[in-house]
Amino acid sequence: MPPAARQGPGPMPEALVEALDLVVTRRVARGLPGDRRSPGVGAGTELSQLRPYQVGDDVRHIDAAATARTGEPHVRLHVPERTLTTWVVLDVSPSMAFGTDQRLKADVAEGVALVLGRLAVRRAGAVGLVRFGFGETAHVQAPRGARPGIVALRRALAEGVAPDGRGHPNALADALSRVGRVARGPGVVAIVSDFRDQTGWERALGGLRMHHSVIAIEISDPREAEVPAVGRLALVDPESGQRVEVDTSSPQLRARFAALERERREGIAQELRRLHIDHVTLSTEDDWLVALGRRLR
Repeated sequence: MPPAARQGPGPMPEALVEALDLVVTRRVARGLPGDRRSPGVGAGTELSQLRPYQVGDDVRHIDAAATARTGEPHVRLHVPERTLTTWVVLDVSPSMAFGTDQRLKADVAEGVALVLGRLAVRRAGAVGLVRFGFGETAHVQAPRGARPGIVALRRALAEGVAPDGRGHPNALADALSRVGRVARGPGVVAIVSDFRDQTGWERALGGLRMHHSVIAIEISDPREAEVPAVGRLALVDPESGQRVEVDTSSPQLRARFAALERERREGIAQELRRLHIDHVTLSTEDDWLVALGRRLR
């Protein structure tokens, strides 16, 4: 369900989304393995062949230079640009409902998913959604193109995040495995998550990297890095629902917490580097759209 303090992703200026289009396209092209040519000929930028004009050919494809050189009309045929499917693997676990600055982590994740979806359908592509974090089994939404794809994405995002205590440590691993089974042909896989309390996802992610262009977008909140000194607190782990009481006035406790959090985040970054996965970090205190464009460059 939608978190009570939900703010939404905020404004998404079209100019910034347009600027991201080229950045993401270039990054995806670098990340996809192998030859990306499409079979056949059609609209595109790469020349397939140059041949004499035949009745029925599109006169707009006549090549002036070849026609002048040979004295006979010639047309250019091109290799079409291949359409891609973008899979958004979205974390909807209870920890995503946390946020202490401009918005919740779930709000940032929603904005990122919408932007990626809009970019995905621009060139006749499609966007699929895999939501995880409300139990062990992920929910797969089949890829759709154009307006139906965006409408379906918005409808799924409106369902919000899981209630406290519904998280599962293998949820991300299951979601990545499902993408590997249902994705047909090389495409884009964007993981939008805080990567908290998730285990066993490394092998599935490495398998996806062999066939797809993969981007990991990690979302955090500044209060997750340190505990403020405000005395005794009763805290609830949103993933497990477990309740603990701590004395935040203890310098040792605060230092230990900060050290564990640094170790956790450094471990995630190190594992993503080992797997050669593009890693982008966003925070609830930033203008997330600007930060996304800056960190993808």
